Amino acid sequence: MRGRDKLALILTDFLLTLLAAGLAIGLRLDNFNPEPLSRFLEWKTVLAVLGTGLFTILAFGVSGLYEKVWRYAGTHELVSITGATLLAVLPAQAAALISGGAVLPRTTPGLMALFTVVICGGVRLALRVLSESMGKPITSTRVLIVGANDAGETVLRELLRGRKPYVVVGFVDDRPDRRKVRIRGVPVLGRLDDLPGLMESNLVKEVLLAEPRPADVRRVMELTRGREVELRVVPAMGDLVTGQVQMSRLRELSIEDLLEREPVRVDAAALRPLLHGRRILITGAGGSIGSEIARQVSSFGPEQLILVGRGENSLYEVGLELPGAILRVCDVCRERIFEQLVGEFKPHVVFHAAAHKHVPMMENAPAEAVYTNVFGTLSVLNACRKHGVEHFTLLSTDKAVNPGNVMGATKRLAERLVARMAHPGYVAVRFGNVLGSRGSVVPTMRKQIAQGGPVTVTDPAMTRYFMTIPEAVTLVLQASSVAQGGEIYLLDMGKPVRILDLAHNLIRLCGFEPGVDVAVQITGCRPGEKLEEQLVGYGEHTEGTALAKIQRVVSAALPADWPGERLEALRQACLNGQAGECRALLGELLEWASGEQGAPAAENEAPVTTSKA
Repeated sequence: MRGRDKLALILTDFLLTLLAAGLAIGLRLDNFNPEPLSRFLEWKTVLAVLGTGLFTILAFGVSGLYEKVWRYAGTHELVSITGATLLAVLPAQAAALISGGAVLPRTTPGLMALFTVVICGGVRLALRVLSESMGKPITSTRVLIVGANDAGETVLRELLRGRKPYVVVGFVDDRPDRRKVRIRGVPVLGRLDDLPGLMESNLVKEVLLAEPRPADVRRVMELTRGREVELRVVPAMGDLVTGQVQMSRLRELSIEDLLEREPVRVDAAALRPLLHGRRILITGAGGSIGSEIARQVSSFGPEQLILVGRGENSLYEVGLELPGAILRVCDVCRERIFEQLVGEFKPHVVFHAAAHKHVPMMENAPAEAVYTNVFGTLSVLNACRKHGVEHFTLLSTDKAVNPGNVMGATKRLAERLVARMAHPGYVAVRFGNVLGSRGSVVPTMRKQIAQGGPVTVTDPAMTRYFMTIPEAVTLVLQASSVAQGGEIYLLDMGKPVRILDLAHNLIRLCGFEPGVDVAVQITGCRPGEKLEEQLVGYGEHTEGTALAKIQRVVSAALPADWPGERLEALRQACLNGQAGECRALLGELLEWASGEQGAPAAENEAPVTTSKA
């Protein structure tokens, strides 16, 4: 509230308290009979009334009533008026009792309190009704912005244009240089710890977090727990369009905002030469990661964007989002068909995202895992090498590190096949768990919460490395821009996150309390699962790159005669559905690949060839 409005409200309240005192005295003294009334217009009575009025104004101020807006008055403000008034009349009531009614009749202070609440509260409510009747309904959402930064100023500028029903009451920011400053006339009201009081005194219904740090997100969640307030996140400055906030893109707080680290940002300048005006092909384009790669690549203006997938429905849905893309239904394991497709479009860059990824399911279908993850990758590699594709990127996983399950073993073997080809520009990227990807832990937990629980966690000690879908795509794109040949790249994903903590945070994000509203059930580890994942395996080490938070993994050199005939034997076992033989040959190939004798394949060596299925 502006200073002039605040002063007018204080003066109005003081006059209303004098009116309430006059009504109380008159009602007490025989309905305003002039003769008894004149006996109480003495200086001590006048002082008592004026003092009570001043005490009332002081109590209103302490209660924060002058930091609010009349047209937003409601039951919360009426309760505050009642409490402040009762506190203010206590001195007058004490004086009336001690003087035996000589200063004021003993029942007058109580009547004064009643009339003050009715009059002052009634005037505020009347102003609200009047505002609505004049065509200005109270529909605005009162918001606080966490972060007096560029993103916060940008969203404030959009809101001040008045196109949306929002009223920004202020900012909160922990930085000392932001205290007691104003941004476009809106004050920084305090620090993050002041948030609960500011929300209450300003009737805040929504808190906007402007480019928040993960630690700030967790703090805001704690401070707003149990309150009817919506948390939304302002897009990062890099995602804002032409310096303006698209209010439809303000999103609710999500589990991605609770990562124990700062998110990795894409270096658009470094990627433009790789993608702009180029032909880009993406396998597995209907999946969570493949479709996001397609969206981000599309923003760089490629000459052609070819989306390849086995599932026609998911591919069709991505095509609706990207009408300029070319859609092709194709199983990458169909080597001749896929090679013809690559020959038709001759892409400059290929992102290979097609894979089976569910650990427990692949434990029960090792032949299918080998067929898609190993020989599907080999099919794509050979087609790319034959038709002169400049950049090839395999999407791998941290489960390929010291693999303890079939899925991880197939992805590790795919990594080693990329290293065996050692073609310039052909690399692999190693992911952690991708938050929100199809079939992953977060969507599964959300469904369980929507059904009322329980949310299942396999082991309270289980941890995983997590990354967001945009971060995963950033890793893919940036690694492709610096690829040398055969290496593996990974993202600095900070500390691993306990799955149990993830479940608790997700339940709270949905507005419930874990263990009270929604139960958490420990089910035990599933086949092939490890309690902890690693990012670097035995015999591997990492080295820095020119890209922030992206590291290169250096693996042991492959034996010169690897993979030999065992790879063809694995293919036959896969085609014949020999699960045990597939497992055994996977183990033998990976054990052999870990040996340090011999030299890596030369760059001009022919690609690994196998008989066609």
